[in-house]
Amino acid sequence: MAEIDTLTAISEETDAGTTRKMTLNMGPQHPSTHGVLRIILELDGETITKADPDIGFLHTGIEKQAEALTWQQVVPLTDRTDYLANLSNNLGYVLAVEKLLQVEVPARAQWMRVLLTEITRINSHMVWLGTSAMDVGAMSVFFYTFREREEILRLFEFFSGQRMMTSYFRIGGLALDAPRGWQKWVERFLKIMPDRIDMLEGLLNENPIFKRRTQGVGFISLEDMLDLSVTGPMLRAAGLKVDARKDNPYSSYEKFQFDVPTRTENDVYARYLVRMAEMRESLKIVQQALDGMPEGRYVADAEKVVLPDREQMKTQMEALIHHFKIVSEGFRVPAGEAHQVIESPRGELAYYVVSDGTSKPYRVFMRTPSFGNLQSLQTLFEGYPIADSIASLGSMDFVLGDTDR
Repeated sequence: MAEIDTLTAISEETDAGTTRKMTLNMGPQHPSTHGVLRIILELDGETITKADPDIGFLHTGIEKQAEALTWQQVVPLTDRTDYLANLSNNLGYVLAVEKLLQVEVPARAQWMRVLLTEITRINSHMVWLGTSAMDVGAMSVFFYTFREREEILRLFEFFSGQRMMTSYFRIGGLALDAPRGWQKWVERFLKIMPDRIDMLEGLLNENPIFKRRTQGVGFISLEDMLDLSVTGPMLRAAGLKVDARKDNPYSSYEKFQFDVPTRTENDVYARYLVRMAEMRESLKIVQQALDGMPEGRYVADAEKVVLPDREQMKTQMEALIHHFKIVSEGFRVPAGEAHQVIESPRGELAYYVVSDGTSKPYRVFMRTPSFGNLQSLQTLFEGYPIADSIASLGSMDFVLGDTDR
């Protein structure tokens, strides 16, 4: 499509006379908003008749970069795709590689992965809630949600030393064992969060302005969503009870009791209610993980994959050599391919990895939920006033880094 000005009027001859349609460039915006996304809108008055998303402004080439790195070095790249759910991407990648290696990850590492991934889900939903509520005028919600998110980022920093890009999950287990006193930090988080969610719901659930801006807005049929590969809360807000944690359990999720929230209204308000309910379910999972956390190793017993204990390196020459070879050369992964699906905050996240038997991946492909969900944008926008487009856009909860890669 030829480049167009920010605002261009187009005249079309019809049998009834001359009508004027307007083409409007919406975006790209600053990355700190909904991302560097350009949407080309065609308007008939204030009604959207066509919407074309134009992506690629945030393309980083992460999938291609992975081919030049060792298997373990790819982990920090996965943090930077969906940077609001970095641990979810860590998990999807390491599970796929562990399938190729046929490594049995200890129960403690699996449960700790579940605990931290569910806290990540709450973190992501908090950012979504604050930004999408602000889009429709609820400014105070933004400040409250980022206050709660700060508690989560401090928790991540306590575990890994990093607030956002933690790279805490590693092939074979975890980067480090949980720090001393981690239970108290998680207990404090579990104690304060239910009341904070109650407060946020009290601000929005029956707020007449919020309901008028969200109810009946952004409808898209379930059939269209399935055709367009939409997953996650958007699909569950249309009444379809699908969740990879239940349907294809991984990392010991089959041992946890939780519900999959659904609605049937299939509008912006329903997606809000689904995500609020999901945060409560995540708290239930975190509580179960805290109460039943197994003892034992936090990394697999696989000496050619997992770095040796640092204390051993000080006294055993074999351990020192072993450490040096893994860090400098990486480890070889048997030739083959593996596919792993997990449930990220935005929907189904899949990693497909291919090995040619060397220490570097032959191919790493990410099927990200943001890309699939963004395909529904045109159907979601058409027929609605332009004033409703921002509410619909926010209800999708996409991340452009997750889309472009």
